[in-house]
Amino acid sequence: MQIARVRGTVVSSCKEPSLRGVKFLLVQFMDEEGKPLPNYEVAADVVGAGVDEWVLVSCGSAARQVGESDKRPIDAMVVGIIDTVSVDNHILYSKKDQYR
Repeated sequence: MQIARVRGTVVSSCKEPSLRGVKFLLVQFMDEEGKPLPNYEVAADVVGAGVDEWVLVSCGSAARQVGESDKRPIDAMVVGIIDTVSVDNHILYSKKDQYR
């Protein structure tokens, strides 16, 4: 899994039939210091994440092991919304502090 920040949404009205009803998010991966990396990914969302939230993203074949996704052409899946990230006893991110 990787840590990413939700930067936006992706809407596709014409797509593979197995992807109907799937919510897509544009996520940007983060480094170990909480700085954004240049990498972006479109990820399916099964947890209801929103813009600016930090999330856990599962990529590759692991992304297809969630629910009914094993038969869908999905390469990245948002599988969790992060509450806190701590590195060396230093809080790198806290969801509750994000909106203060």
